[in-house]
Amino acid sequence: PELGTLGAFSDLSARALHASAPSASAGALPPRQRPDPTNNAETPFDFSPEKYAEAKRIMAKYPPQYKKSAVIPLLDLAQQQEGWVPLAAMNKIAKILEIPRMDVYEVVTFYTMFNRQKMARHHIQVCTTTPCMLRDSASIMEACKKHLGIKVGESTADGLFHLSEVECLGACVNAPMVEVTTAGRDVPFSDVFYEDLTPETMVKVLDQLREGNGKIPPPGVQSGRRVGCEPEGGLTSLTEPPTGPFAPYLDKLDAEAKQ
Repeated sequence: PELGTLGAFSDLSARALHASAPSASAGALPPRQRPDPTNNAETPFDFSPEKYAEAKRIMAKYPPQYKKSAVIPLLDLAQQQEGWVPLAAMNKIAKILEIPRMDVYEVVTFYTMFNRQKMARHHIQVCTTTPCMLRDSASIMEACKKHLGIKVGESTADGLFHLSEVECLGACVNAPMVEVTTAGRDVPFSDVFYEDLTPETMVKVLDQLREGNGKIPPPGVQSGRRVGCEPEGGLTSLTEPPTGPFAPYLDKLDAEAKQ
């Protein structure tokens, strides 16, 4: 009797484990995508001729049977053009790559860097991970909130700024820092870092963005206290030319390449 019960249980488990979920219909929405009159499958969307040319260059990197691998670069193209990824863009990309729409939805909903809601022109992304936190990123966030009059996750009424809190952006040596992504059909795309910030220099960057008419202030270190990634007080190591040992074999290859 025990064996019979176990056999029945095993058969049930096997059926459950191997059951396939129903495929998404053409009208299905991505997970947690609410119906929206300004963001639905009928909303007009198409890539510009320049973006179509770029899409062709991207897809040419992959064998035809693996062109699905271009889904992330094409989503990035759509976001560069629009500032976000509307549902109609997801469906267009699925059509271009000849894959089910759900394959695109799965990617978009997994990566938080894809914006599924309409964004402001300038997306202000304040890093608050440990190195930036230790360099007082909280004051940078507060300066943004106070100067723009919005909270994290909100946009200004004029559509110029959206404020986000993000994890490490890889510029820890010049913390605190923010990433500013400028995108939309009416402005050139840019994605730059502003580093070594203070509340005062953060406000200055925001004011320059507001007055820039699509132009962005010079990115990089904003303090003037150092160049690039050097320490504030100047170099404390590697102050002399390296003494070796070197790689003579590589020097030989270098010399041969120049002949």
